[in-house]
Amino acid sequence: MRDEGEAPAQAGQDRRQLPRTLGTPDSMLAQFDFWDRRYEGRRLFSELLGTFFLVLVAVGGGMVNARFGGSAVPYGALVVAPALMVAAIILFMGAVSGAHLNPAVSIAFALRGDFPWKRVPAYVVAQLVGAVLATLLLLALLGDQGSAGLTLPGPGISTSTAMVWEIVLTAGLVSTILGVSSGAQQLGPIAAIGVGSYIALAGLWGSPVSGASMNPGRSLGPALVLGDWTSWWAYLLGPVAGALLAVGAAYVLRGAGGGRSGRAAAEGTLGSEWGLGPTDAGGAGPVAGQRPPAR
Repeated sequence: MRDEGEAPAQAGQDRRQLPRTLGTPDSMLAQFDFWDRRYEGRRLFSELLGTFFLVLVAVGGGMVNARFGGSAVPYGALVVAPALMVAAIILFMGAVSGAHLNPAVSIAFALRGDFPWKRVPAYVVAQLVGAVLATLLLLALLGDQGSAGLTLPGPGISTSTAMVWEIVLTAGLVSTILGVSSGAQQLGPIAAIGVGSYIALAGLWGSPVSGASMNPGRSLGPALVLGDWTSWWAYLLGPVAGALLAVGAAYVLRGAGGGRSGRAAAEGTLGSEWGLGPTDAGGAGPVAGQRPPAR
């Protein structure tokens, strides 16, 4: 009988022998092993960098328009660009951290039992830091453009109405994310297309009302840097409440979350033919050759 202490070393050795495959996250490689605590810094950097790029695009469009007269970036591009950026981030770093990029998403995964609660605070901090750094860079490059790029209620829209709008939009976003990141579906092209498409569509019809933030980090990071806290609570409470509704809907639609496949999907480590294996609780990660149990 093999000593359990040998499992982590053997698992790491097995993973190093696995080839990279097109369209499948490199989840079996040691550097993407979500359960290995040695790589927590890498995962947090992934969240910081991903949120940095997201906010750079989302806030940058408005600031560029303000800097160059209001028509440099068409309205459609302002809405679609962040969606395309999210899709790209999911594809190129989803296997590292799960590409949450959003405190509401991290909270939703934790509520579903697919993500450890003890890791949520660090993820949220990394996301906020990424948002702050992106806004600081835009401020340094483009100068102070007032409230341009912030998510604010539209003309004639009250803060409470904007909050309800954010609840509805975020409930749809998180429902989409939980849907494409559960069961045996890997985080990859399916998630990128599904999530990116939802963000673009929600932005096209929701942006005039509330700015279609759906992300406390995207709203509060720039607000902190630019010093404009107008209606800030709507963009904190709205997305979180929307995430709660989405988790409830996911329970009704698919039952309780958690388990090996659920956690792996939430973290971006679920491969098409690989399970987390018996060392999943011990931190060694997936073991080569282990398939998930039949459903």
